[in-house]
This record gives sequence, structure tokens and C-alpha cells, in this order.
Amino acid sequence: MLKRFFDIIFSITGLILLFPLFLIVSLSILIDSKGGVLFFQTRVGKNNRDFRMIKFRTMYSNSENKGLLTIGNTDVRITKTGQWLRKYKVDEFPQLLNILIGEMSFVGPRPEVRKYVDLYNYGQIKALSVKRGLTDYASLVYINENEILEQFDNPEKMYIEKIMPEKLALNIKYINDKGFFTDLKIMLKTIRKIFTG
Repeated sequence: MLKRFFDIIFSITGLILLFPLFLIVSLSILIDSKGGVLFFQTRVGKNNRDFRMIKFRTMYSNSENKGLLTIGNTDVRITKTGQWLRKYKVDEFPQLLNILIGEMSFVGPRPEVRKYVDLYNYGQIKALSVKRGLTDYASLVYINENEILEQFDNPEKMYIEKIMPEKLALNIKYINDKGFFTDLKIMLKTIRKIFTG
């Protein structure tokens, strides 16, 4: 209950304070390439239920049809504005709306697409027992996931066989550790990581 209270208060505060930035980002996206400002993608939330996650559009329209994983910062599908938005995680800010309506929380396992959730084994399904979040332990460890995948000839195979299981283990570690001070620590570390690399 306390976590939900903070999610509501800080998501509303964030949306109000960041509104001028949202306008600037929206204009930049529209000038940079054709398409809408926002990108909606079906992700899997708490209790294995689908929801529509909101992001600022960072790729050219219909790029998701060419693959679900983003490979490196030089992925040709990413727009010039999108590269900056991704670097500083600004593309994730619209998820404050997902948090406000209760589909996500500030801290929790990152929401995955259905294609990969369907590969979870019995133990890994536990990762779906809490709300999805903007950040958690796995987000900190794999903050440069795109660059890691770029090093392999078969990025999706690498993701499924190595990265995804490790992320899920970290998701479950978060679930076992979860609490106010754990969330606060993860949020502060995430902010520091974004700006220091």
C-alpha cells in the first residue's frame, strides 16, 4: 500500500515537472522522422497479464517488425533523436503514465515481451509475481545490454540462453529483497549509472 502511494505521488509530480521536457522531446521526434511521438508495445505484467507499455518513439516507424531486440547504439533503426533519448533513458519517461494507472511501479523487474516470457521455466515465472518497474537489479547490471548483444553473431540466441536467465535470477533476487530501502537504493544507483556509465 505504501509503495503504491509513493508511485502515485511521484508519478504525478514527475509528469508535472517534466511536462516542458516532454514538449521539447515530442517536437524533436516529429522533426527528426515521420511517425507518432509515442510508441506502444504489448508487454507482460504482474500475474502474467499483458499491458501496453508507453515509450517515446526512438526508431523509425514499423521498425519492430525487423526484430524485438535492439542491437548496439548504432542500430540503423534508431533515429538521431532516439540515440540521445536512449542514452539518458528519457524514452522511458512516458512510463510514468503506466505507473500512475497502476500497471507498473518505479522499481520492479523490467517488463518483457510475450515471445520471451513464454520461454520462462517454472522457477522463472516467479518474476511475474510483482509489478513491472522502471528499474531493478537487472537493469543496473545490464544497463548496456545493447552493446553486449552487438558483440555476438546471434544476439537473440545469446539473449535467450545467457542474458535472460541472468536477468530473471536478478529479478527474483529483487523480489526476495524488496522493501522501501531496497527500492530507494536501486533508484539512486540507477540515476548515478545513467549519468556516469
